[in-house]
Amino acid sequence: MMAADEIKMDVDEATAVAVGGVEEISTETLAQYYQRLFPFSLYYQWLNYRSNEPTQAFTHREFSFTINDGIYLRYQSFKDGDALQREVHKLAPSKIDIGAVFTAQPRTAKSLQPGAFKPVSKELVFDVDMTDYDEIRTCCQGGNICKLCWRFMVVAMHVVDRALREDFGFTQLMWVYSGRRGVHCWVSDERARRLDDAGRRAVAGYLGLVRGGADQSRKVNLSQRQSKHPHIIRSAEIIEEYFESILLVDQEILLTRERWTKVLAALPDEDLRKTLDAKWSSKPDISSVDKWSEMIDLVDKRAIRAKSKFGLANFERDMMLQLTYPRLDENVTTHLNHLLKSPFCIHPKTGRVCTPIAHDKFDSFDPFQVPTLGQLLRELNDHAPDATSLAEYTATFSEFVAALPAPPQDAKSSQSLEF
Repeated sequence: MMAADEIKMDVDEATAVAVGGVEEISTETLAQYYQRLFPFSLYYQWLNYRSNEPTQAFTHREFSFTINDGIYLRYQSFKDGDALQREVHKLAPSKIDIGAVFTAQPRTAKSLQPGAFKPVSKELVFDVDMTDYDEIRTCCQGGNICKLCWRFMVVAMHVVDRALREDFGFTQLMWVYSGRRGVHCWVSDERARRLDDAGRRAVAGYLGLVRGGADQSRKVNLSQRQSKHPHIIRSAEIIEEYFESILLVDQEILLTRERWTKVLAALPDEDLRKTLDAKWSSKPDISSVDKWSEMIDLVDKRAIRAKSKFGLANFERDMMLQLTYPRLDENVTTHLNHLLKSPFCIHPKTGRVCTPIAHDKFDSFDPFQVPTLGQLLRELNDHAPDATSLAEYTATFSEFVAALPAPPQDAKSSQSLEF
């Protein structure tokens, strides 16, 4: 790979105003970032799967670039990592998306006969976005996040990561902070990359548990058979560890009548709903922890008398899952041809880098400590590129790439590979 630009450039404060602000993002500052900090060598090793020679895994891969305030360039492809690096240096895109590997080089797509250009592989990807928790979280809404609601992402990473490793046997997982309000997971195992749309739908369906829109009160209602599945048991155990502190303490989901009405609506027993609503309305200052305990105590007693009638027997577990279980954007996972934002992009709304998250740091990862573009460029005034606050995330990426299986000794160049 080409060496990074070694010329030291002072960053004017006018081009890097406030850490976290969009004022710091411009074609000029992005160009400096790509020239001095973007880990092109590791990036190429990842997408070429550590082969010394370019393979179709890279040369037939689609990249897309967003440039000049919204111009979208799709079906870009490159003969090797150096060619990609030169083009990124030239364009300084505000966003890079990664797509599928195709039967032909994407840049030739327009010249091919219909049906000759098809996607054949791509990492199995998952997207968890905080906006899908807006009906639950009480601290923030929309694109805003805080340290309280970020813990939903922590639970999501634990649950999905364990399922992918233990139930599917995948080992090459990279979690990435989206730069604003969510996380992505890239599964790079060859078996995962070869899944067609049907296989991806099967995995997404296996992991999907919360069903129904905001108007549906009960979104998890498991049968006795489903309740005994190892994935459900394991997920419930993970969620139980976090549930009280996130939902009852941080989010206070039963603090006000407006909030507790949403939870009580899922109770399949009208008498219980009325009893609890009346009791809590008379004593609204009771904490969410105490209200939850009181509700579950009454539900358990009623379930015993009703011999599990009305689906009360597993109400506590089902509600804990409904309120805390990961909410995946299944469209991102199920379509082989779906593009996903690249790691190490700069998020246009926050200026933060889309950084890898170490597998053993789900709980300690702090999105507000992720460096912004302006912060990094200011650091370059006094530090070498490998001494900036991006270094720890680049090291995480390096560890992930190093753990990818080495290619076969007799691996050939892209011209000799066939799909």
